[in-house]
Amino acid sequence: MKTKGQTKTAGISPFSTPFGYILFITKPHAVWATLAVLVVIMAAVLEQSISYLFKLIIDAVESGNHEHALLYGLAFPVAIFAIQCSFRLSGVLAMHWANKVKKDGYDFWFDHILKHSFGYFSNRFAGSIHNKIRNIVEGVDNLIPEILWTYINSVVQFLVTLVFIALVDRLAAAIFVLLAVVLYFTNKVMAPKKQELSYQHAEAGSKMHAGIIDIISNVSATRQYARMAFERSRVAEMTKTHYKTGMASWAQTEFMLFVNGLVLLFFGVFLFYILVQRWSLGEVTTGEFVLVAALISQMSGTLIFIGRAFNSTARTIGEINEGFEELLVPFEIVDTQKAVMLKTEGGKIHWHNVTFEYGENKVFNNFNLTIKAGERVGLVGSSGAGKTTFVSLLLRQHDIGGGAITIDGQNIALVTQDSLRENIAVVPQEPMLFHRTIRENIAYGKPDATDEEIIAVAKKAQAHDFIDALPQKYETMVGERGVKLSGGQKQRVAIARAMLKNAPILVLDEATSALDSESEVAIQKALHELMEGKTVVAIAHRLSTLREMDRVLVLEQGKVIEDGKHAKLAKAGGLYQRLWEHQAGGFLQE
Repeated sequence: MKTKGQTKTAGISPFSTPFGYILFITKPHAVWATLAVLVVIMAAVLEQSISYLFKLIIDAVESGNHEHALLYGLAFPVAIFAIQCSFRLSGVLAMHWANKVKKDGYDFWFDHILKHSFGYFSNRFAGSIHNKIRNIVEGVDNLIPEILWTYINSVVQFLVTLVFIALVDRLAAAIFVLLAVVLYFTNKVMAPKKQELSYQHAEAGSKMHAGIIDIISNVSATRQYARMAFERSRVAEMTKTHYKTGMASWAQTEFMLFVNGLVLLFFGVFLFYILVQRWSLGEVTTGEFVLVAALISQMSGTLIFIGRAFNSTARTIGEINEGFEELLVPFEIVDTQKAVMLKTEGGKIHWHNVTFEYGENKVFNNFNLTIKAGERVGLVGSSGAGKTTFVSLLLRQHDIGGGAITIDGQNIALVTQDSLRENIAVVPQEPMLFHRTIRENIAYGKPDATDEEIIAVAKKAQAHDFIDALPQKYETMVGERGVKLSGGQKQRVAIARAMLKNAPILVLDEATSALDSESEVAIQKALHELMEGKTVVAIAHRLSTLREMDRVLVLEQGKVIEDGKHAKLAKAGGLYQRLWEHQAGGFLQE
């Protein structure tokens, strides 16, 4: 069966199937895995061979050899202890294998998803991505015990049982082999449906978890708009789907186990009929009869257990493939094989015949622009004019369809993405803060920064006073996405972080939008100091922030329709003048 996820994974990873992934992630820990397998084989041989002691004890008792009966009887608990020790040893070995693979799995997938573009994350729930990673990593963690103590153990037990039965009666051995074959193909036929149902259940689970996280992340909006009942109904629909798919998957499991039971019933009756006939004719001793009966009893439980494990494995494989479907998609933006480090000399930015389409919308068409090194440029325009896309393309969050963007003469498509972004500091409209301390958030672009450096930039960003007033000062945890800070406080922390990074190119995306008028005036001096000697691109809706820019570019439908200083454009009679007059008057008009 061609499982979901296989087609998309080809060519973008060293594996394309769940078991291929297990081999890939196990390779560095092959010694632990190999030793665990060998010890399980040894333990399984001992465990299944212990039934032979029953034969020896019964035969000794029937023959009146009490010494042998006592010897074999005392050997039984010793053998049980040896078996338990063997399995415990396999557990220790498997512990190292499974936990190392689990740790490497999380590392691998986290590194993998970070290689996806900004657009990849824009189109997906963070909770859903995490859930898929967890399904894959935890799925492998669940499969390793199944592989060791169900499949390998069962195969070894089957072979040992077959050898003993063959020594007693070849016909019984043939029936036993036929039983195993029928069970294998029966489960193989039923497994695809189970895997598909498991995939649907995992998919429903991912959507449910992502939906719940989305609501929790926006709980303020839910409360403010009195939409609690609506969100409860949405969650109820998602949990209903999760419930239905779970019921269907479980029902298929029970059906498979019932079918396995029927197969065992049919072959069990036939097998014991043959053995009773052989025993009544004296062709099989009582000890041999008990041996085969004990082996079959042991294997019947094992075979039923295999059926349940087969279902569990099918469910896990379905969940892993569901994760592959989303995570193993081609990377949208990749470094070229010969990508070099960006080396900036002043930060000159040049756009040459740049063409870019977003969906069916052509944002830029043969767009040309030069921003000199150290020049401060403001971007103005109505919504959809291309301002945000301009910044996204400069950061190479999307690849352009034609032309080139260069920094100091170096095509940004031919340098490493990390080196490009290391040379650009961004202060976004909505500050991006981690649920970490204020110190860690400010130092994010320069982790080795000293306390003195952190405090210095905080003062320049007008953030030190409010930080110093907090009970834990710079060690204060800011909460998820900085929820414990006000909008202006978050923005000042973000500005301090950009100051500390000290990159040659600075992007300001409405950097003062969250500040009140008094704070904005106070921070203008800090922003001017931050911009000193840097190439600056500033998106602004508050046109007052652009009065001291070297140039102001007015964008409309991906084209520069006005270019000049604020003072000139404010009297040019164009779009900029109309916007300025509206804002200076305190309101906007049609």
